[in-house]
Amino acid sequence: MTQTSSPAILKPRSGLPWLWLTIVVLLIDQLTKYLTVEMLDLYQSYEVLSFFNFTYARNYGAAFSFLGDAGGWQKYLFSGIAFVVSAYLLYSMKTTSAKERWMNSAYALVLSGAIGNVLDRLIFGYVVDFLDFDLGFYRWPTFNVADIAIFIGAAMIIIDSLFWAEKREKQKIKDSSNDS
Repeated sequence: MTQTSSPAILKPRSGLPWLWLTIVVLLIDQLTKYLTVEMLDLYQSYEVLSFFNFTYARNYGAAFSFLGDAGGWQKYLFSGIAFVVSAYLLYSMKTTSAKERWMNSAYALVLSGAIGNVLDRLIFGYVVDFLDFDLGFYRWPTFNVADIAIFIGAAMIIIDSLFWAEKREKQKIKDSSNDS
């Protein structure tokens, strides 16, 4: 006697529907970069608050302009890393249950940031940055919406690994032993 079961029962729906978040953040990132390039000259600054400006800057490197003056090869290195990370994040979303909203949101945010910055590197050869904070005693390196998405998504992944990952794994083991 063969037992038939629905594939939906065996495997929960994947987290790929969370790609909507990737698309929304990516569109916001690209729109804000486009507006920056169209409305400001390079290094031109528009004061929003006494400590916050929109300043058009170009980042030829990675975070904090790491390897920014390396001669151009870094564009290919950082683009390659972004493609590998993006593929891993898509795989992670595919294998993560749609019910795990926190992790799928985190993956979607990091993915949107990686794609947003790699698009800039491939199109322009640099990343467009424009968010500029100067606290008087410290000036933060200029950044963009993609950087914010990567930071928030990475922080969510770290928080998950510190506080919830072990509990989730124990629950999976418990659930699988109950199914037997």
